[in-house]
Amino acid sequence: MNGPALRAVIADDQALVRTGFGMILAADGIEVTAEAADGAEAVDAVRRTRPDVVLMDIRMPRMDGIEATRRILGSSLEGADGAEGYQGTRVIILTTYDLDHYVYAALTAGASGFLLKDVTPEHLVAAVRLVRSGDALLAPTITRRLIERFAHRQESPRTGLHRDLSGLTPRELEVLRLLATGLSNAELADRLFLSPTTVKTHVGRILSKLDLRDRVQAVVLAYESGLISPQGPPDTG
Repeated sequence: MNGPALRAVIADDQALVRTGFGMILAADGIEVTAEAADGAEAVDAVRRTRPDVVLMDIRMPRMDGIEATRRILGSSLEGADGAEGYQGTRVIILTTYDLDHYVYAALTAGASGFLLKDVTPEHLVAAVRLVRSGDALLAPTITRRLIERFAHRQESPRTGLHRDLSGLTPRELEVLRLLATGLSNAELADRLFLSPTTVKTHVGRILSKLDLRDRVQAVVLAYESGLISPQGPPDTG
C-alpha cells in the first residue's frame, strides 16, 4: 500500500459495533488506533493516537458525541485553534436514524458528515477514505432533509460561522447557493451547464476563499449567513 496507512478511532458505547466496524476497516488495511466507549474516551484516544478519522456515535454516556466532536475539532468552525483541536483529524458521525435531531448539531460542531449504523462494509470503507482525502460525506438527499427540518428553526444551534462573501464572484455565489440546497457536484454541473471538473474547481475556490474545511461548513454558512433560506414546507412526496 502506497503512503502512510489510514488511521482511525472508533467511538461507540456498543462493543459489538466497535468490533464489527474495526474488523471491516482492518480488512481493508485501515489501522484502528483505538476504540472508545464514550465521548471522553474518544477525546483521549484522539489526543494519544492522532488518527486521520474518527467514527463517532452520538448517544454515549459521560460525554456525548457532539461534545466530543467539539473538543476534538476545537473551535475550527470559527477559525480559531482550539486547545484540543487537531488539524487533519476528521469526524464522521454514526447514527441510527438519518434524521436524528442531533445530527445537525454534530455537523455544526465540525463533523465532516455522517453514516447510518446499518451502512454496508463497502460504503463504510469508502466513507472513511473519502473524508481522509479532505472531502465531506453528506448525501445530497440527506442534506436537503436536514435543512428542511432544522435550518428554519429559531432553536437550531448557531455556529458563529461568519465569513465575508464579497470576495466571491457571481458564479461562485451561484454555486454556493445551489450547493447549499443539497445538490451534488454532478447535479450542479447539469444545472449550470458546466463540466464536473469546472464545478469541482468552483467549489474548491469557494472553500479556499472562505477558509472553510469542506462543503458541510459551506452549507451551514450559506444558511446561517442568510445567503439562502428554506423555501416553503418540506417536500414529503
